[in-house]
Amino acid sequence: MKNLLCPQCKIRRFYLLNAAGERLVVTVTEDKQIHPIHENESLDGFDTSLLYCLGCSWKGSVNNLT
Repeated sequence: MKNLLCPQCKIRRFYLLNAAGERLVVTVTEDKQIHPIHENESLDGFDTSLLYCLGCSWKGSVNNLT
């Protein structure tokens, strides 16, 4: 399955933040499912409503990805 891309710089890796400011690197599938890049990590406690691009200054929701 293909991953969605940043609308600004076209890379496929993003990060999420939790309340402590910790980052979790993720990808987003074509069906808008967010997945951590490491299988042993969990989305628990991370804000999935806002993605931050690892390649540029873009931030937004999964609905803005291309």
